[in-house]
Amino acid sequence: MTVEDSTDKKVHFNLETFLRKSFKGILDPAGAYLNTTWLKPNTVTILGLVGNFAGALLIALGYIRIGGVIVFLMGPIDALDGTMARLRGEPTGFGGFVDSVTDRYSELVILLGLLIFYIRNPNPLATLLVYLSAAGSVLVPYVRARAEEAGYSASIGILSRVGRYLILAPALMLKIPIYALAIIAVFANITALQRIAFVRRQAYQRWAEKKDGSSLP
Repeated sequence: MTVEDSTDKKVHFNLETFLRKSFKGILDPAGAYLNTTWLKPNTVTILGLVGNFAGALLIALGYIRIGGVIVFLMGPIDALDGTMARLRGEPTGFGGFVDSVTDRYSELVILLGLLIFYIRNPNPLATLLVYLSAAGSVLVPYVRARAEEAGYSASIGILSRVGRYLILAPALMLKIPIYALAIIAVFANITALQRIAFVRRQAYQRWAEKKDGSSLP
C-alpha cells in the first residue's frame, strides 16, 4: 500500500466542500441565472476582488461596520464563480489559478485595511495580530501549494480560508475585529504547522516504503 493509499483512507473534513454541498440548492440556480447574463466566471471573480478592495478602504477609513458588510457580501460571490464555470462545463486550470490568486489579494487587502486603521488609531497589539494573521493566511495556502507540487496532500487543518472569512466578516460587522484577529493569528499559523507535519508524515511513509521495497529479494 502506498502513502497515497494510506492517506486517502483518512477522510479529512473540508469546510469549503461542506458549505458548497450544503448551499448547492442556492448556488446552482444563482450561477445558472448569472450564466444567462454578460457575466463570465472570471468577471465575477474580479468583481468580488473589487468589492473586497472597497470594503478594505472603508475599514481603513474607520467605517468598520459598513466595510464588514461589504466583505460579508463578497463571500457568496467567491463561491459563484466556480459554480458558474462548473455549470458551463468549462472549469479551467486558468480559472482556478485566477480564483486562487484573487483570494489571496482579497484576504490580504482586508487585513491591510485593518492595519491602516490600527496605525491611524494606534494599537500595538492589534497591529501585531494583523501581521500574524497575514502571515498565517499566506502560509496556509503556500504550504498546500508546495506540498502538492512535491506530490503530497495537504488539504487539512482547523482554519482554512473559508473559516477565516466566517470569523472575520461577522466580527467586522460587530465592530470587534481584534477578537477575530486574535483567533486567526493563532489558528491560521497552527493550521500551517498542521499541514507541514502532515506532509512530513507522508514523506517519511514514502521513504519507508521505498526502503522496504528496495530490501526485497
